[in-house]
Amino acid sequence: MPTIRFITTDVFTNARFGGNQLAVIPDARGIPEELLLPICREFNYSETTFVYPAEQPGHTRRVRIFTPGGEVPFAGHPTVGTAVVLAATGEIPLVDGEARIVFEENVGPVPVVIRESHAGGGWAQFSVAKLPEVGPPVPSRGVLARMLGLETGDLLGTSEKPQGVSCGLPFLIAPLTSVDAVSRARIKMDRWDETLAHAWASMIWVYAADPDGGDHHYRARMFAPGIAVPEDPATGSAAAAFAGYLAARSRVRGGTLVWTIDQGVEMGRPSRLEIEADKAEGEVTAVRVAGSAVLVSEGTMAI
Repeated sequence: MPTIRFITTDVFTNARFGGNQLAVIPDARGIPEELLLPICREFNYSETTFVYPAEQPGHTRRVRIFTPGGEVPFAGHPTVGTAVVLAATGEIPLVDGEARIVFEENVGPVPVVIRESHAGGGWAQFSVAKLPEVGPPVPSRGVLARMLGLETGDLLGTSEKPQGVSCGLPFLIAPLTSVDAVSRARIKMDRWDETLAHAWASMIWVYAADPDGGDHHYRARMFAPGIAVPEDPATGSAAAAFAGYLAARSRVRGGTLVWTIDQGVEMGRPSRLEIEADKAEGEVTAVRVAGSAVLVSEGTMAI
């Protein structure tokens, strides 16, 4: 009976059973195309990655990313987790504890830095292949509040206001007034169907400043019912869009801006994401997302 090898990892955490779960198929050659989505659904994680040899000189691996709802062009926790898995298993060698690689993803080439940080895991940082793009106008604060089970006053309406942003995957970024409001947010599916199901940015990222973590720290949650992910414990692609959103609103015109995010707390899978954005003459020139990952299990699946 043909089998495939898999490794699972928890991403954006250095402790097992936290962060965001990911299944990695280190060698997906020979898997029939029609089985990729069923294999992803069998794991029932928010994402599974299938790794192939690189197609272009100078690149390291081709990585295809699937959610239970289908293939996506780019995602953050699969990029970080796949990089750490391949390094931890010796597929990608580290020199003096570090490797600089390029993944081919459907969004384009994604540069990644990998560092060994702890036994059974590591740390990785990716740079986005696409700089932040702002989407069309989004629904009003009142409409979004009703969809999230909140009051209109729970959403900020100042310069920090709801906006659609994408670094390869579009997210509706919704700033809330407090960590308590973030914890109270709940997607009301009938309202989501009416409001966002067919929108440019149908996935929603809610956040609030969290002063307990310092001046540049946030609490966030991400809901994506359209791709069969009711809530995600750690979302690197949304964090990348968020970095672009924050950088665009910063008065800093040049240099590197740095923030941290806690996500997944309400799900019992706390995650820590590190984000950066470079600016030059007031324009965002680069976005990076980083975090740790730890290996959890390894096995084979009959296909």
